[in-house]
Amino acid sequence: MMTAKFGEISIDADKIITMSTPFLGFPESRRFVLRPHGPESPFIWLQSLDDPNLAFVTINPVLLIPAYRPEIPPMILDELAVKDAGQLELLVILTIPQGRIEEMTANLLGPVAINPGKRIAKQVPLDPTRYDPCWQVLVPDEQTNP
Repeated sequence: MMTAKFGEISIDADKIITMSTPFLGFPESRRFVLRPHGPESPFIWLQSLDDPNLAFVTINPVLLIPAYRPEIPPMILDELAVKDAGQLELLVILTIPQGRIEEMTANLLGPVAINPGKRIAKQVPLDPTRYDPCWQVLVPDEQTNP
């Protein structure tokens, strides 16, 4: 498959993740594959197989906030065919403004929950009073020189 970001890629059928519900604004994209950004990078690309121009950069939220363990509603656990949230892998989508990596934000409000065994996923809407859709990843150094 030819992609805008990675050029020609080969896809193993057993690596395809299907969204139970498409991402808001991307109704045609339901099949994705995870691609590491690099061997030492924490970033993971979520590349659409239905739209070669669509790829989200994501990260495991625990790398940003070790205590990030949102409550996943039972209805979504059922939809993803798991008994508890511990069976899911979570990713959060990052927004990185062109040329301004210091302004990178993470969408903690809508993590992507993946059932790795069944290869199904869903973006989970959480409580907006508890989670920020534009959480600042790189906090400016507030220390001042003496």
